[in-house]
Amino acid sequence: MQARHGVSVEAANEALADPHAAVADPDYASQSGRSVRTIGWSTSARRLLTIITVAEDGVTYGVNGWPSNDIDTRRYEAENEAGEQP
Repeated sequence: MQARHGVSVEAANEALADPHAAVADPDYASQSGRSVRTIGWSTSARRLLTIITVAEDGVTYGVNGWPSNDIDTRRYEAENEAGEQP
């Protein structure tokens, strides 16, 4: 994620821990139906991030992440009535 999209593990973990995160389970763009899309605020990145995770044998793995696009930003704002970033 860091090399391809500039998202550090720390920033991804912050987005996943956002109490206001928007979660799509399963991810609406997943071909396998196994991944989860979390859209959350990262304090260190100072932006919304979209993080894709997959759970296997009780362990959740981050498989990809990037700065949220307009669609994911609107989804996050819709789930947080005020539409404000934390």
